[in-house]
Amino acid sequence: MDKVFEGLKPEIVWKHFDEIRKIPRCSKNEGKIREYVINFAKSKGLEYQVDEVGNVIIRKKASAGKENAPGVVLQAHLDMVCEKNSDVDFDFEKDAIRVKREDGWITADGTTLGADNGIGVAAALAVLEDDSIEHGPLEVLLTVDEETGLTGASNLKPGFLRGKYLLNLDSEDEGVFFIGCAGGRDTIFRMKITRIRGSGKSFEVKVSGLKGGHSGVDIHLQRGNAIRILSRVLYEIGDPKISLIDGGNKRNAIPREARAIIFADENKVKDAVEKVLSEVKEELQYSDPGVKIEYSPYEANEYIEESKKIIDFLMSLPHGVLAMSLAMKGLVETSTNLAVVKTHDSFVEIIESSRSSINSSLNFVCKQLKAHGDLAGAETEQPEGYPGWTPKPESRILNIMKNVYKRLFGKEPEVTAIHAGLETGIIGKNYPDMEMISFGPTIKYPHSPDEKVEIESVEKFWKLLVETLKELSR
Repeated sequence: MDKVFEGLKPEIVWKHFDEIRKIPRCSKNEGKIREYVINFAKSKGLEYQVDEVGNVIIRKKASAGKENAPGVVLQAHLDMVCEKNSDVDFDFEKDAIRVKREDGWITADGTTLGADNGIGVAAALAVLEDDSIEHGPLEVLLTVDEETGLTGASNLKPGFLRGKYLLNLDSEDEGVFFIGCAGGRDTIFRMKITRIRGSGKSFEVKVSGLKGGHSGVDIHLQRGNAIRILSRVLYEIGDPKISLIDGGNKRNAIPREARAIIFADENKVKDAVEKVLSEVKEELQYSDPGVKIEYSPYEANEYIEESKKIIDFLMSLPHGVLAMSLAMKGLVETSTNLAVVKTHDSFVEIIESSRSSINSSLNFVCKQLKAHGDLAGAETEQPEGYPGWTPKPESRILNIMKNVYKRLFGKEPEVTAIHAGLETGIIGKNYPDMEMISFGPTIKYPHSPDEKVEIESVEKFWKLLVETLKELSR
């Protein structure tokens, strides 16, 4: 085991996480991590299955005397968000995540850590390996492509699972139990473009230095959105001719970086960069003080005839919290994330990711976005989204876990819902009678290169998991 993890408790969980962080597992490329967990199951003589989309389920018989206890499903996802800082040399297709220990946290070196959801997978495998843990019939469900489309959970067939209870190991605040989540849906705009031979000076304008983060979990923190800031600069210039505009690359991540290559008057570019940078530094001084806007000469040959329409459209699109919940204090009810802009040969693609715990509100936001696209003459696609998860505060599993947590740690856990899509919402659609709860260790800044997991919280998470399995087997 890497020396970074030496002495950490529980050793069995960190051992598995150390192996997992070495394995490439970006969303939609889970082949190697799936092979790892299958080989693990084989080595332990455990029953396993792989379904049509690549989800893996591993089954372990109940502890002696617990055969008649209700079945429990431990659920986590195999994939991770693969993000890195632009100045970091790293290949997510082959390199192991480089880890560091800093002030009670495990973090990575300029990339996402993959604690989301590598710690959950590691804990599930640890339970399967540790025969001293008391439990009833046990299933470990490891899904694919959670981060970019909830694909594994969405394609999970009824009857694949047998358990009565499901413990989702994919939340990021120790001591917080999640019993509900938001539904979500993407809106994809495609604006056709015509390229024209350019002349005059051309420049690259870049926005960087932002924290980014999860577009559900972190949307209320009012961090900067690189695409919006870049659009603001371009709008301020007046009428620049865009050769290329790119920003963001994950629908569920707040964009940290964006760039545009433009033809424009240098004085106008300089003035716009200075003005907008001064404004956003004041606006983001508490939430995102590291924002940078820079420009430099760049040789370009062509520009997009529809540049003004694209800039106006980007300026008009919403981003951020749209409504707070009146039913649960502090919970974001509805939001939308201006997530991605990409320039292709014949069109510019723009993606908005919207969420709400109220289905009608989500539908209304998506209709508004469709109207935006219609006004701009964009081709608009809105793939089917995913459902929310309705809280059941009276469930047996919640009452058991609240009692276990108080006994272990001497205080009450927080019970809440999350403004993000959890696989529990989708799984619950096919298994409506299954009682579910989501919990995990403390993970900060998921989906960004600042991602880190708190060491102490992993040990508490493990103790809670082990004791919960024991209680559920009675």
